[in-house]
Formats: sequence, structure tokens, C-alpha cells
Amino acid sequence: MKPKIFIDGEHGTTGLQIRTRLAGRTDLEILSIPEEERRNKDLRADLLRSADIAILCLPDDASREAVILLEGHATRIIDTSTAHRTHSSWVYGFAELEALQAQRIREARLVANPGCYPTGAISLIRPLRDAGLMNSDYPVTVNAVSGYTGGGKQMITQMEDVNHPEHMTENNFLYGLNLKHKHLPEMQMYGKLDHAPIFAPSVGRFPQGMIVQVPVYLDHLKGKPTLADVHKELTAHYSGQKVVRVVPLEESTAMARVDAEMLADTDGMNLFVFGSEGGKQINLVAVLDNLGKGASGAAVQNMNLMLGLS
Repeated sequence: MKPKIFIDGEHGTTGLQIRTRLAGRTDLEILSIPEEERRNKDLRADLLRSADIAILCLPDDASREAVILLEGHATRIIDTSTAHRTHSSWVYGFAELEALQAQRIREARLVANPGCYPTGAISLIRPLRDAGLMNSDYPVTVNAVSGYTGGGKQMITQMEDVNHPEHMTENNFLYGLNLKHKHLPEMQMYGKLDHAPIFAPSVGRFPQGMIVQVPVYLDHLKGKPTLADVHKELTAHYSGQKVVRVVPLEESTAMARVDAEMLADTDGMNLFVFGSEGGKQINLVAVLDNLGKGASGAAVQNMNLMLGLS
């Protein structure tokens, strides 16, 4: 019997991307609600409860309501909102976080899909914390740019429709200026940091793609490691898996620039260590698709793990 999958919110940006990724699958039964019926609470509740796995692509409050609807039912849940990412009862859906994380996801009933920015930031910070190179009180800063699809249907329309009354003409803009971005709690928790990072997100005029940067002073790390030492720790942390690639130093040294769209339409993530050998600073960089490993691709990866698939 094929596992039944219900994407609650399949007509939104993340949901559509997940549905596209599952379109060619013959090993799953996809439960679907017509767009005109998406506000039919009884039908939605029936589909949620009939599914083996429900993938929630909803605003935070709606995700919390869906979880309540499933209390006492066997349906397993992947929530792509921010509602449960720091909740102790939920497993964080970043399979490469540490050695046992994929197994935790495989066995979990409740999985919180990571945010796109935190996926990049945590992927760079966590290996240094686990290796003991970075103290928990290190003053971390995170600078990032994302494709505009991360803002959902509203921003997509504002960017692409020149006749929209709120059409955006900016090629690049900084936001989250109050330094209280909703992704900060998970960055702090899963980065094992005493304090939330200073986070400066921005949006560029390209649909999909993302660059996340964490600049680091080597002299402020334990033992004052070299650029090569940090690269070695990242490489060791992500060995044995196929989703996160630590780019070799010789390859990154030859690069003149980094393209935010490098991994658009893919579900992987590339990590770089930039700087000069013998220098005092490095720039840790993650490149991913904000809708791939940063959202929908990660949700499908977590679903596959929960189903015991590759």
C-alpha cells in the first residue's frame, strides 16, 4: 500500500514546489484538495487525518491549528512554518545538522522544516561549535541575500507584475531592519549560541537562490585556527552524505565571485571558506536555493527519511 501524502497549503509557493517534486513519483499516493475547496474545514480535516504524512505549508497560526486537528491521530507531520522550529517536542528537519539527526527525523512523528536563511547560517556555525573552535558567546553576524520567491505569492506578484499597485522596482533591498527577524530563535538554538546573531537579510531581483555569509575572526576562535583548519572541520562534519558539499579550497581560491543563483532549481547546498592563507579573517559562505534545500527540497528530503526511502 502506497504511503498517503497530503500537502496542506499546496497552492502556495512552497506547496507548489513540493507538489512539483512529487509529480513523477509512483511510490506515493498524493491526497489533494481543489483550490476552490481549500477553505472547506471538514474536507481538509478528513484529508489531514487520512494521510500517513501531512506536509504543512501554512502561516504559523494555521499550522498550529492543523496540529491540533491531528491530536490523537497517527498522521505524521512536516511543518514548513516557523511555528514549531524551537519546540522541544519537534525534531528539527536539518538532516545534516549532526551525526544522528537523519535518524531522529526518520523516527519522528513531528518534524519542523528549517527556514532558508537558518539552513545556510547553521550549516556554517554548527560545525565550529561542535568542534570546539567557536565559543558559545562568539558575536556571530549573518549577512544574506535571497531570491524574491522567499517572500511568497505576494512578493512574487509585487516583483513581477509592473501593473501591481505595490510593484517593487528595487533590484536589491535590505529588510528586517529592527534586528528581530523570525528566523533568529532557530539560528541561536541550533547554532548553540548564547545570543542571537546580528542578522542582515536582503532580497534581490532574481527568483530563486541564496547566499548566506558568516564572517569570522580567526584570532577569536579557540586555538587560533587557520583557514585550512576551519575548512577541515567543515569537511569532516559533512562527510558521508550527498546533500551538503564543502567546496575544496583549491576550487574556492580560484573563484572571482559567487553567484546567488548557482544552485537554483536544485536541492543541494554548497559551503565555502574564503580568505587568504595566513590572514586573520575568513568568510564562511553557504549557497542554496531558497525554495530547494531552503524549503520544499528539504521537506521532500525529510519526507523520504520518514518513509525510510533514499
